[in-house]
Amino acid sequence: MSNNDMNQESPTRRDYMKYGGAVIGGGLLSGCSGEGSNTTPPSTATETTTPENTSYTVTMAPAGDVEFDSVPETWMAYYSTYGDMGIALGQLDRLQALVYRDSWPVQFYDSLPEVDVSFDDVQQLYDTRFDKEVFYEVDADVHLLDPNFVSLKHDSISTEAFDEIATNVGPIIGNYIRRHGEDWHDYQYYSLYDAFEKIADVFQERDRYEAIKAVHDDFISDIQSTLPAQEHRPEIGLISAFSDFEQGALDAYPIGRGNGKKQYQDLGVIDGFRSHIDGRHARWDYEQLLEADPDILVFPYGFSDLSTAEFEERMDVLRSHPIGKQLTAVQNDRLYRGGTSYQGPIINLLQTEVVAKQFYPDRFGAWNGIETLQERSEQLFDHQRIADVINGVFE
Repeated sequence: MSNNDMNQESPTRRDYMKYGGAVIGGGLLSGCSGEGSNTTPPSTATETTTPENTSYTVTMAPAGDVEFDSVPETWMAYYSTYGDMGIALGQLDRLQALVYRDSWPVQFYDSLPEVDVSFDDVQQLYDTRFDKEVFYEVDADVHLLDPNFVSLKHDSISTEAFDEIATNVGPIIGNYIRRHGEDWHDYQYYSLYDAFEKIADVFQERDRYEAIKAVHDDFISDIQSTLPAQEHRPEIGLISAFSDFEQGALDAYPIGRGNGKKQYQDLGVIDGFRSHIDGRHARWDYEQLLEADPDILVFPYGFSDLSTAEFEERMDVLRSHPIGKQLTAVQNDRLYRGGTSYQGPIINLLQTEVVAKQFYPDRFGAWNGIETLQERSEQLFDHQRIADVINGVFE
């Protein structure tokens, strides 16, 4: 327990979970990640030291063995998955560029004391031409991305171009961990913390990694020990926040496997769409949604890409639709903004806190909007500890 916790006048929700969970909650889940059976061995970073040079190697699919002559001083990332890892490891000031800078739930960081996350001085590469020459211009010491995914998504850059970038500009390391089952992804998947450990090795920040992982493991253990029995857990349905609610073209997604839905997996919810969708996605009308009719509807990217007002405008369309108003989640007012599926360790911690309150308010406290994360007595893990680790303060 931190000194800050000891000085609190009243117990926090985290204290409630830690000491009350054994009495209140049943159905303890095994494991923490919920991200599938693929695992990676312990860290494979090795060091080679000579009187003139200190180098080390980090091994991660698909790049394999990636050698570093020294700790990277500058870096770039594709999505917020690896960008958030860099922030967690205290590297924000060295971030040169992001392919996508704007679609982050940056407001989540506001709940971490003395952590100021701004990308005002960070170049967004998607706003420019996106080819190999851009990487030469950014000139980062390391590139945190999966080259196979980027080449698949962008016709303007090839895997051969990434070979050239790795040789002439700086190493490339990263693995697309958002979801399992992609046809092109025929190599090792990683859980969030397995991938995070690799990036910690890249920046030689093992102390920060281990401190954050300890908070995560305690947090997930506390939550899982407090969950109700399986038969009392809600059915959850995921509908894109960018569906056409006016026309009834609703994009539905199963929870599935992979880091993108880790928070739902860890909370042991029932996937209300799993038996209704064959594959990773379905385009439904209101009648099909009513047929599934889960207890709760969550709208991914509702935090990162929509304001509260914009989200509520969309929900008003859903609520007023002749069939939409018949949905259980509408009638019980259980329509929630959802987080990004491109989550690193800090965003994941905060998004897990969000859904714990959304789904189980009787166990973890009511969700009253994004400001709930800043109410210290309602926090489910030690936000101050995470902020301290990011800022390089270790007890």
